[in-house]
Amino acid sequence: MGSLKHIDKISTIVLDVDGVLTDGRIGYSGPDEIKFFHVLDGSRITMALRAGLSVGILSGRKSKANEARAAELKLSFMIQGCHNKLEGWETLLATRNLKPEECMYIGDDLIDLPPMRRCGLAVAVASACSEVKEAADLVTPLPGGQGGVAYAIEFLLKGQNKWSGLLERYYK
Repeated sequence: MGSLKHIDKISTIVLDVDGVLTDGRIGYSGPDEIKFFHVLDGSRITMALRAGLSVGILSGRKSKANEARAAELKLSFMIQGCHNKLEGWETLLATRNLKPEECMYIGDDLIDLPPMRRCGLAVAVASACSEVKEAADLVTPLPGGQGGVAYAIEFLLKGQNKWSGLLERYYK
């Protein structure tokens, strides 16, 4: 588990999908899943990318909905179908030449505990299970799929003194 004192070292945001970028519900229609993503989360992900941070997905499930959202947001990386998040985490660090302390991980369920215990800043959304909240450096007041990711990213950007510079484009 990381520390809020080292927020300036964070260069990469790693997101779980189901229960973090979505509210955790999964619907089926035809061959693939239907998922709903919150517009504020997408907006803040875009702002993080503009600020020079890398943002991507480490998901236990694999779906075309995840791929579509990742493409739309132009995410930096995506690892799907990763049933062992520790293996996925280690692959991510190795392939992107990252140190654990350079990553903020946002999770909600037990599968997220291994990377959360190894990252620089561990975040749980409000709807996370109690074990994940206990492992987190920060628990958002908003649930997954309802702005929890947006809150965490704003927290990071403000903590790195990047927020006000990003807002300038909206005041012109």
